[in-house]
Amino acid sequence: MEHKDFYFLGKIIKTSGYKGSLVFFFDVDDLPYYNDLEAVFIEVGGGLIPFAIKNLTLKTGNTAFVSLEDIETEEQALALVGCKLYLPDSFLPKLTGNKFYFHEVHGFHVVDNNHGKLGIIDKVYDHGAQALLSVKNKSKEILIPVADEIIQHVDHKKKIITVDLPEGFLEIYM
Repeated sequence: MEHKDFYFLGKIIKTSGYKGSLVFFFDVDDLPYYNDLEAVFIEVGGGLIPFAIKNLTLKTGNTAFVSLEDIETEEQALALVGCKLYLPDSFLPKLTGNKFYFHEVHGFHVVDNNHGKLGIIDKVYDHGAQALLSVKNKSKEILIPVADEIIQHVDHKKKIITVDLPEGFLEIYM
């Protein structure tokens, strides 16, 4: 299985107890959506291995106590600590309107209402209160805030995001 068909869900942060239980950290906005998770893919040695979930109990801070099928000892669980968790893209609910998942817009074209084509999204920075689209414009990087006031339209089929940048915004970069 290739990583391109999966999205990053979180990681295993530690063991819990002596019977192979683990603590998962979910890097998600809607933790209750994952309450009935039946399986997860764990990255081991560069590959994705499916594991069935026996029990999952959500806790605070986007964490959960998890018991996996075939992981029954502390030693087996310890071998998975630090591993990344993934789910197939198909597990995500479809978004409508101008909403999008950050991982899906890589490669989308960005067009401004006043300036036309700006470039292609190279990555999304999401390390704080304000997520930013990194748009490559020739050899320059333009950082565009992900905000309802700026993102005007998202065309998932054509892979185009239309923005309305404030007056003078692009002059910082050009």
